[in-house]
Amino acid sequence: MLPKQTVQGHLAAALTILIWGTTFISTKVLLRDFAPVEILFFRFCIGFLALLVICPHRLRSTGWKQERYFLFAGLTGVTLYFLLENIALTYSLASNVGVIISVAPFFTALLAHFFLNGEPLRSGFFIGFAVALAGIALISFNGAAVLRLNPLGDLLALLAALVWAVYAVLTRRIAAFGCPTVQATRRVFFYGLLFMLPALLFTDFHWGFARFANPMLLFNIL
Repeated sequence: MLPKQTVQGHLAAALTILIWGTTFISTKVLLRDFAPVEILFFRFCIGFLALLVICPHRLRSTGWKQERYFLFAGLTGVTLYFLLENIALTYSLASNVGVIISVAPFFTALLAHFFLNGEPLRSGFFIGFAVALAGIALISFNGAAVLRLNPLGDLLALLAALVWAVYAVLTRRIAAFGCPTVQATRRVFFYGLLFMLPALLFTDFHWGFARFANPMLLFNIL
């Protein structure tokens, strides 16, 4: 029988997948009024403020050796991943990007094996990953879509998957520090927003507060 903590972890992962899947629907609705980079920026701004309300206490002071993990987690998991994915969608088919992004767990397992202790690679993982990837491909292409490769878009999607794997490993390191989850996530969001600011200068970004009446924006945050 699996330990209670392991069961809770699997249930949390399943819930995360369910919630994550619904954000694609809300994002598609938001794209009618917002540019991709605007959704990204406003999403994490609201998320940061929400976490601040939930837990207004400051995260205890950390040295540079720990702080750099928060910094790179914000850069990879918040800024680079979403920017690469959104840009990839402008060059390649959504079905292509969906399948390519799904290799992120494979990259995560490889990086965890080499950079984290106690993360062995077992045959069951490779079998499960192959079955899951095949299922995602069947759902994405649905027997009707034609696989058309776009070198730039597909490469950006692959880079997004790799960046997400780096972020996943960094969050495992951060968890080992024993920091409260909400405060640690808020710190990651802060760095992600900080790195996002230069990207706003090179895009057609505008505030347009009237658009915030769209309830899908809040749903996308949640």
